[in-house]
Amino acid sequence: MKESEQTMDDLELIPTDQLLPELAEYVGIPSVSRSATIETMREAAGWLANQLSFADGRMVETDGFPVVRADWLQAPGAPTVLVYGHYDVQPTGSLDEWETPPFEMTVDGDIARGRGVTDDKGPVFIVLKVAQAFMAQRGGLPLNVKFLFEGEEEIGSPNLPQYVKDHAEELAVDLVISADGAQWRPTEPSLSIASKGLATLSIAVTGPTGDLHSGRFGGTVANPVHALSTILASLHDESGRVAVDGFYDGVAELSPERRAEIDAVRFDDEEYRESVGSPELFGEAGYSTLQRLWERPTLEINGVEGGGKYTVIPHIATGHVSCRLVGLQDPAKVLAAITKHVESLNTPGVTVNITTDKGGVPAYRIDAGHPAIAAATAALNYVYPGEEVLLAVIAGTLPPTTMFEKVLGAKTIFFSFSIADEKLHAPNEFLRLRRIQEGMRAWEKLWILLAAGLETSAQGASNGEVK
Repeated sequence: MKESEQTMDDLELIPTDQLLPELAEYVGIPSVSRSATIETMREAAGWLANQLSFADGRMVETDGFPVVRADWLQAPGAPTVLVYGHYDVQPTGSLDEWETPPFEMTVDGDIARGRGVTDDKGPVFIVLKVAQAFMAQRGGLPLNVKFLFEGEEEIGSPNLPQYVKDHAEELAVDLVISADGAQWRPTEPSLSIASKGLATLSIAVTGPTGDLHSGRFGGTVANPVHALSTILASLHDESGRVAVDGFYDGVAELSPERRAEIDAVRFDDEEYRESVGSPELFGEAGYSTLQRLWERPTLEINGVEGGGKYTVIPHIATGHVSCRLVGLQDPAKVLAAITKHVESLNTPGVTVNITTDKGGVPAYRIDAGHPAIAAATAALNYVYPGEEVLLAVIAGTLPPTTMFEKVLGAKTIFFSFSIADEKLHAPNEFLRLRRIQEGMRAWEKLWILLAAGLETSAQGASNGEVK
């Protein structure tokens, strides 16, 4: 929707160019949760808290980095929602690969570039500006809103579960709305109804007590890199299927109806191949590329360490593995199955140690017919008239979703105006500037619909109307 296309009832939104200096200020705080100091993370949290002054915005310390909390609860009879997001960002990677400094937000044509601008600072910023517009023009929000922004999402949210458990009564809500979780692609509006779970581990293979000259000692001791390569190769069969007994426990076979739904989504394998720069696509046999991406679990080798370009037999080699989970897969059971598989292999001359990482996350799904999905669909229909809203799946993992459901008993909908192609986690991360206005208008309509009640929201979506 263009900035001039609004009804008499719409909020008057601040033009994008007037908002950019504030967004640049926020992006300029290098809140990299893997390496930043507590002072830097508190600066970012404090910036958010100040933006939420209308709702008693405050920074709350945890055993790690602080969370930001705020509550506006002056809409009696209306639903209560929790808006979730995060202020931490990924490391920059190689600075040589950035076109502009990562923490100096740069406007380049129709995009803004900078670390965190689309994951998740820009999407959170959009929510803040909508809330502030409601307060300035209507004197309040259309429904009760609790805000919870964390600073550890990019490192697996290690302290958020305990915080939520300790404050479960305070955080009780009817629905969680996540400003995190990118939309599928820029060609049509979309809502994600599922995200994959996550389980990770490392496999360390050790041989001699130190690196050995490959000429003087070659052929007399087992090479840990050779042994690790054999182990890692054993995790899949030639068809791309994971060759670990028990890995697929909890994974339902795709029904003909679900296959047909996915096949109906416009998706071009060759276009996808070119976008990732791979010579050809490959994956588990028997499924299309999109079926694998959305509905099948994966086991990926994320990195291998050992030796280097010098003539030694390394004394240690390490492989790092991650699994994206679907359905009812249990992260702990998946890790146990992989551990059992590796321990059953014959690896003479070396010692194999497996380290499984804590904090595994189950897969998450919300029913496509949930009233909140209907409300979100109607809001997107308002902003993007005539465009069908695609119900997609996030192939990545958003750890808080299953935790919110377990602890608060509330489902989460993803309502982010980031797009998956905007180089999240990579150099030259960017946000399409048009998404700021589109996102603010959509959040406005979503809150109004939810305030009217979930049944009304669902009816509005089925009629394709927002009043």
